[in-house]
Amino acid sequence: MVNLMGSLRAFKPIRALVVGDFALDTYITGSVGRISPEAPVPILHVKEKKDIPGMAGNVALNLASLGARVVAVGRLGEDVEGALLQKHLLEQGIETKEMLKEKGFRTPVKTRMIASAQQLLRVDFEEIAPLSPLVETALIQKLSRLIQEVDVVAISDYKKGFLTKELTQELIQEANRQGKVTLVDPKGNDFSKYRGCTLLKPNLQEAYAAAQCERSTKLEEVAKRLLLQSASKYLLITRSEEGMTLFEVSGHREDFKVEAREVKDVTGAGDTVLAMMTMGMGSGLLPATAAQLANVAASLAVQKLGCARVTLSQVAEQLLALDHDHKIFMDEHLYALGQVLEGKTFTVLGLAEDQEMSTELFYTIKRLRGKNPQHRLLISLPKTKQGPLIPLLASLHEVSYIVLSSENLGDLFKTMPPHEVFLGAGDSLQEITDPVQLLQKLRSSQVRS
Repeated sequence: MVNLMGSLRAFKPIRALVVGDFALDTYITGSVGRISPEAPVPILHVKEKKDIPGMAGNVALNLASLGARVVAVGRLGEDVEGALLQKHLLEQGIETKEMLKEKGFRTPVKTRMIASAQQLLRVDFEEIAPLSPLVETALIQKLSRLIQEVDVVAISDYKKGFLTKELTQELIQEANRQGKVTLVDPKGNDFSKYRGCTLLKPNLQEAYAAAQCERSTKLEEVAKRLLLQSASKYLLITRSEEGMTLFEVSGHREDFKVEAREVKDVTGAGDTVLAMMTMGMGSGLLPATAAQLANVAASLAVQKLGCARVTLSQVAEQLLALDHDHKIFMDEHLYALGQVLEGKTFTVLGLAEDQEMSTELFYTIKRLRGKNPQHRLLISLPKTKQGPLIPLLASLHEVSYIVLSSENLGDLFKTMPPHEVFLGAGDSLQEITDPVQLLQKLRSSQVRS
């Protein structure tokens, strides 16, 4: 097992191109108290109606939640639903200027009716229509520029007609020419459509269907056929409650068991996996490492109702719950730390260069965390600090994160102000009003020592 927390720290603000079939997901929630006198069906008393982007839109939302800058490329109808879908994407910071509006096309809408955390019915308004040749040609001509402006490409195919074979192949081949990673969530029984992609991510049912194999066939044989058919470097098969399995062209297999404690809804879990794989491989992680993180993200997604979005902060919390040894952030990890701290209230304790573990420091940490049990405790140390103090601090469950301080930490504190800031030196504890002052005092302690 690699150091997953260390891998998470390697994440950077990548720019991702998400290409595929977009839809508007509508959730109507309420309660059921009686059966209709008109027919033996439950009556849903509506309490809330919510619209969010779905299908490839859910991939885009998950990537944005993980900290990526996302460019969306898909098809909208010239209708109210298309305008609403574009509006929701824009509100989440997703670029939509490359979304295409096609005359005569109806924006797909999936309406889910839910009561007591259970889905009663799903109603789909959609049409499967191939992309018009004129629109297809215009988009193909843009591909070189679009791919040049991003770090990684994610293709989310729901087989609604937008991703024609020619468009998909042009997209993958252009990405290959530019040395960009392409990850595909496929549909259908012909995976040659995605030939040359970096990683292909079908679910178990899709994998067996595309390989034209009986369910009694060994998974290794299925993978061999699909890797040959698609000429992809990696194949990641999601297997529901059995986790996921990564295959390489060499035949090497690696299994990842599901970590979910409670499964409420698997809707959109595959989108979460694709998003985390895109974020990981776009940040330079090996596919196996990205798959481990994707497995953790999926375990969080299935514990929520509907198409849930997972953040780096939630993944970090899960990793720290599994392993408390990897809490240390350095200069190059501050982007990831900012994502981890998003939405959290935290207290900062700065420790001087000559500070060592003592009974007084131990009880100071206990007391600070005891004041606000829901707050995270971040300990800041001079970046030159050596010795046994850091691993000792990391072993304490009261300590959430350890940061080896730098100038850039001050920039982080400006955008995410701590709730309280303290300086610990020897047996004394001094409250600091300005986090930047803390960094200055820590630098002073380095000079003195």
